[in-house]
Amino acid sequence: MSLSKKYILWFAQEHVEFRAAEFNSLMRLFNIPQTDNIDDKKPFWTVEFPDDAVALQYASRSIALRAIFKLWSHGKNYEIFHKNLNHFIEQNQAHQSWLFKPETSFKITVETYNKHLSQREKIARIESLDYLPLKGVVDLQSPKVEWWYAEFWGLDPTDVPNKPEDIFFGRWLANGQRHLIKEISLKNRKFIGNTSMDAQLSLLMANQALVEPGNIVFDPFVGTGSLLVSAAKFGGYVLGADIDFMMLHARARPSRITQRVREKDESVRANLEQYNCSDRYLDVVVADFSNTLWRNDLKFDSIITDPPYGIREATEKVETKPNKMEINKSTNLHYPSTSHYALHHLYEDLLMFASKHLKLGGRLVFWLPFCRDDYTDDIVPQHASLTLISNSEQILMGRTSRRLLTYEKHVESNHLLYDKEKVILHPTLTLDFRDRYFESDDVSRSEKRMHKAKQREQGRLEALKRGKVVTDGRSFKCTMNRQRFKEIEENN
Repeated sequence: MSLSKKYILWFAQEHVEFRAAEFNSLMRLFNIPQTDNIDDKKPFWTVEFPDDAVALQYASRSIALRAIFKLWSHGKNYEIFHKNLNHFIEQNQAHQSWLFKPETSFKITVETYNKHLSQREKIARIESLDYLPLKGVVDLQSPKVEWWYAEFWGLDPTDVPNKPEDIFFGRWLANGQRHLIKEISLKNRKFIGNTSMDAQLSLLMANQALVEPGNIVFDPFVGTGSLLVSAAKFGGYVLGADIDFMMLHARARPSRITQRVREKDESVRANLEQYNCSDRYLDVVVADFSNTLWRNDLKFDSIITDPPYGIREATEKVETKPNKMEINKSTNLHYPSTSHYALHHLYEDLLMFASKHLKLGGRLVFWLPFCRDDYTDDIVPQHASLTLISNSEQILMGRTSRRLLTYEKHVESNHLLYDKEKVILHPTLTLDFRDRYFESDDVSRSEKRMHKAKQREQGRLEALKRGKVVTDGRSFKCTMNRQRFKEIEENN
């Protein structure tokens, strides 16, 4: 592997499980040849790209990436590092002469991982590079060339080695796209709900779905449209559906604790307008996913979704009744009753829908919740027309996790039929996740509630003994809710 084509990828040490999946997806998106088998927890990767243009192309989409550098030297100790850097300069000085002209200002940044260096130690590291043929002036604000010196001191903060494990030196090329995380943060978003997807994860999902300008992206459980926002930021035309009429029309209870009633202009469209993506908004519709309403020949480039798990959002479908009554639509409003939408049926429908409505080579990206005690690789749903591309875990709380699954459609299926025989679901998926979520090894959910109620009552009595004025939190909450609903009725 030629040293002149090596690059240092410096990653944020956050959502490490998703790093390799995003990297491989972007290699696929940009058709970048990649022979390295990358699956490293370290924040610094050394990879090979054909040239700087390709490296910049990767940096233009990566969310996990902090920055990318052209590698000049790498060593496992200081002696080897300086030897390699000297050798590189001797071999390439003629080709890199523009970097060492008197008019080329520069700065050198020292970065460490898992080890704090004092300012004096950082200066010592810079002075050890005095053999660099730098002739320009130091400019810490806006240099023409930025050099980076980095040391990696292991991953365990409780067991820091005596010497760095890796030492790198290179020329900065570009930063990743982590600024988008703050740009579309939920903190400042117009319309959010209880389960709105975190900005960073939604952007990672869009990358794994290979969203590019002009694609049509669909979310069948759209909620407040977080995944549509990320897909639209990458140029996709977005469409969504959800069974929750109240949420889609912003009539549900506000999620922000400081907000008493929802504003009249809250909507998924408003979110897209907030980020200057309104031209990529197709529509969102109220629809029951278990009873598809889409044309058989409709094709999407990507399907990205986060189905409800039954914890903070109910899993519902329109109930099918054996005795249908005739409804006079001109005089009566009809609100269809709903029933529980079992998760294993939901995922079965999702895989069948993707096999039918994804284009060939299109991707399906979604979350699968589970209790870690139940998990084996066998419980991941399978479909004969879909190939599993990546499977990354995010630990939630207690014994629960969820996995981000990415599938790619490799063969066209019969677009007129939903063939359940092509779906393979493990028996574990038939277990009710909500029940598994709230239960523990020895204590039932009702016993937990009784225990917490006793604790609250004991705390209230002890507070009264100390002379404190105790307010009834439940009563206060009910009063606030009544006042909120009263204001909603008055505004309508």
